[in-house]
Amino acid sequence: MKLLSLTLHDLRLPLVAPFTTSFGTQTERRAYLVEGRFDVGSGEPVTGWGECVAMAEPLYSAEYADGAAQVIERWLAPVLFAADELSAETVAERLAPVVGHPMAKAALEMAVLDAQLRAGGRSFADHLGVTRDTVPSGVSVGLQPSTDELVRVVGGYLDAGYARIKLKIKPGVDIDAVREVRRAFGDELLLQVDANAAYTLADAARLRRLDEFGLLLIEQPLGEADLRQHAALARQLDTPICLDESIVSAQAAADAIALGAASVINIKPGRVGGYLAARQIHDLARANGVAVWCGGMLETGIGRAANAALAGLPGFTLPGDISGSDRFYATDIITEPITMSGGVVAVPRGPGFGVEVDPDVLGRFRVGSRELAR
Repeated sequence: MKLLSLTLHDLRLPLVAPFTTSFGTQTERRAYLVEGRFDVGSGEPVTGWGECVAMAEPLYSAEYADGAAQVIERWLAPVLFAADELSAETVAERLAPVVGHPMAKAALEMAVLDAQLRAGGRSFADHLGVTRDTVPSGVSVGLQPSTDELVRVVGGYLDAGYARIKLKIKPGVDIDAVREVRRAFGDELLLQVDANAAYTLADAARLRRLDEFGLLLIEQPLGEADLRQHAALARQLDTPICLDESIVSAQAAADAIALGAASVINIKPGRVGGYLAARQIHDLARANGVAVWCGGMLETGIGRAANAALAGLPGFTLPGDISGSDRFYATDIITEPITMSGGVVAVPRGPGFGVEVDPDVLGRFRVGSRELAR
């Protein structure tokens, strides 16, 4: 394939409700979608779509939306335009001389992969060898203004049928919140917590108090770079430690496993440089007996559909944050929103990632665009 043009669509998508974590509150999703047009040798160009998961501000990671767009425009896109033969499998190697920026790189690889699969009439699920028709759907619950409100919100998601609940926590909003949710919904509830790196190793005694609640895992309690500290904390807790922000590549995953810093890994394709790197981490973890699950970054239906296919791989043994489109958006940007029913989401089987962008909705939420050409 040859890349003919790229359009970066700058979107502002309002959330159905504020989403609060230890690093702030989001009321809208700032998103860059990548629309690539490719010459596949058949006369008619093929379009592929990618999604950059970088947040508006560099709070979750060093990358942020405008910075990712600038890196794509100035450094990454020219490399792909210069390639006479382009495939998804070669994108990471071609872009490797540009240090870092995995979220920007992932968005481009995603567009190439979508177009490549569409040109061949294959779905992403078939490309991965996924045999499941559905994957379990978990939901991430942000910090709430009170414990009573938290219990009410969790109850609503359980009534909707979600298979697993994840609670965001931070120091001072943790033990009592988890206790009340357990008390309200019982020990059978699949429950886990996510700290988004809000604690330090000095909080080990506090985190040990979570052991009594029978949690599936505690996600990223310490800082992104704290692999050694996570390994030390793991020796003090009964609750399994899951790493998220620390897993930025297959190498980082290998280091975490070797150090004993994680017995579970949250794979977010946009964070690790793309879906092909995510597959590598899945394979590595599975070979080492480490459970994985698919995390979410408030993706639109494009990323949500791709995540559902990825989560169909056999190593994904825990429910992921693969909720329906309506968890975050009243209106998604795809023609057929992702739906959750009976605690599961269907694995898309259409060409590429199996979804189509709605141009009218895209136009409604677009606040700008950048046109890049060969």
